[in-house]
Amino acid sequence: MKRDDTLWKGILEDLFDDFIRFFYPEAETLIDMEKDFEFLDKELEDIFPMPEEEKIRYVDKLVKVFLKDGKDQWMLVHVEIQGQRDADFGERMFTYYYRIRDRYKRPITAIAILSDRSPGFNPEMFQESFLGTSVIYRFKTFKILDQREQELKNGNNPFSLVILTALIALKKGRLSEESLLTLKLDLAKELLRKEMPKVKIRALMNFLRAYIRFDNKEHFLIFEKKLETITGKNYTMGIEQLLLERAQKEGLELGLNQGRKQGREQGREEGREEGREEGREEGREEGLELARSQVILNAKKKGLEIEVIADLVELSVEEVRKVLMEAGLE
Repeated sequence: MKRDDTLWKGILEDLFDDFIRFFYPEAETLIDMEKDFEFLDKELEDIFPMPEEEKIRYVDKLVKVFLKDGKDQWMLVHVEIQGQRDADFGERMFTYYYRIRDRYKRPITAIAILSDRSPGFNPEMFQESFLGTSVIYRFKTFKILDQREQELKNGNNPFSLVILTALIALKKGRLSEESLLTLKLDLAKELLRKEMPKVKIRALMNFLRAYIRFDNKEHFLIFEKKLETITGKNYTMGIEQLLLERAQKEGLELGLNQGRKQGREQGREEGREEGREEGREEGREEGLELARSQVILNAKKKGLEIEVIADLVELSVEEVRKVLMEAGLE
């Protein structure tokens, strides 16, 4: 489903450092985590072009990561999220490999995250042999259906909650919507108990809210209301306030640094307490507006419905549409 594809692509970018640590524990000694990751989406499309109707079936990422043994040393991570059984999947992975290798001449590691509902589907290689010539290509696979909920809950890596969200979503249709609602709420509580940066909490919460869906809209409304109880506040501002409180402990400001810095500078220039206070307030308002617009844009890119975004930022649907139109996303 295209919406799930968008969510996966977004969460991979938001939590790629955690993705690396989750699937490649040994990579911590090899990869320079302090350097930015480079997502080669356009380059991957050039390497492996496909019709628009085919693109919605696949989630693929090609990421450039730097190694610790030199600033110009780097490798490539090829990620596939496969949501359905595909007899040709192994061959497609091999095709990606040799085209990427031919273009970049760099080491490549590949992983396929299998998010499908077919227990017997677990491709791990492509092999071919003819008249004494043979090729075997093996790649790393991770079957979400085979994971254990409790182990994922106990995990310290934020990406374990991504996998747990996807695992619970696979139960849709086998459980009542009431049971699914309970699991989704339990996962939200688990998320809010974790100690992690605010930006990751927000990314994970957006993924959770949009990935596990209900057939009955009433259950969505119940979920939102229950979250108000969990936070003890209005959901939208409650989550933001919760994140702000954690951010302050970390020495961060929930995206308001720019506004507060402006306030301090204006106050210093005027040399009066009144000027400092007025500058801080004006800066705070500008910072809040900037932060709210950024939340809207990020939520839209991650596939959230406009109505959900409007509820998240406490604006009308029309106001949200205006922000999206100005950004060329609507």
